[in-house]
Amino acid sequence: MHFTTIPLLLAATLAPGVLGHGYLKEIIVDGKSYGGWQPYSDPYITPTPVRYTRVFPDNGPVPDFTTADITCNKGGNIPIANNIPVTAGSQVKFQWDQWGSSHSGPVMTYVAKCPGDFSTCKANTGNVWVKIDEWGYKADQTPPWGSDKLASLGASWTVTIPKSLSNGNYLLRHEILGLHVASTRMGAQFYPSCAQIVITGGGSANPTGVALPGAYDPDHPGILAELWKFNQGLAVYQAPGGSVWTG
Repeated sequence: MHFTTIPLLLAATLAPGVLGHGYLKEIIVDGKSYGGWQPYSDPYITPTPVRYTRVFPDNGPVPDFTTADITCNKGGNIPIANNIPVTAGSQVKFQWDQWGSSHSGPVMTYVAKCPGDFSTCKANTGNVWVKIDEWGYKADQTPPWGSDKLASLGASWTVTIPKSLSNGNYLLRHEILGLHVASTRMGAQFYPSCAQIVITGGGSANPTGVALPGAYDPDHPGILAELWKFNQGLAVYQAPGGSVWTG
């Protein structure tokens, strides 16, 4: 393994919004860690490290969430060689590199079943994305926003894969939506990441979900939103992407 020092240092120096943004760094299943793509170091390492999330270029949000970039982040949604084994009903922990609590908003997790091999699976058409977890705004919790809760947990989040999901290949999509500048149309900041998982021990359920792109309407009240109204109890927050399917 060889490191090129100057590009690594330059990448760290030029990383946009390093203190405010973040990316999914690691996925933990049954006590085993599966490293995610590291955008500021992995491009400069030969050979390329073994990673378990699809490639993305930086820690910034998706510029236009009405395009195919919203599916698995900007970077082309390119299939990877490595998959994570997951038993239906088990927990998956997502570890982010960091998260700033000023970027308040919901945390959402989806799965999309791949009808064939991962090499042809992009899940960017059709109602294939099933939401399995969501924390939007819970007024009776401290902190109330999902992303702030994630920050308080050391930038981590844990979800349970529904026991009744049928076995097979899936894309697992974990996402934070930052609403700190969402009062302007198209200002909402989506930070999605996709991992390839193989589910075993499941049931027979093959639920229908939403389309990504397609489900995130720029005028949805959970996307074109003013944080202060929810924080002061003047509006009830509804996250985009449909309801949670519990299995």
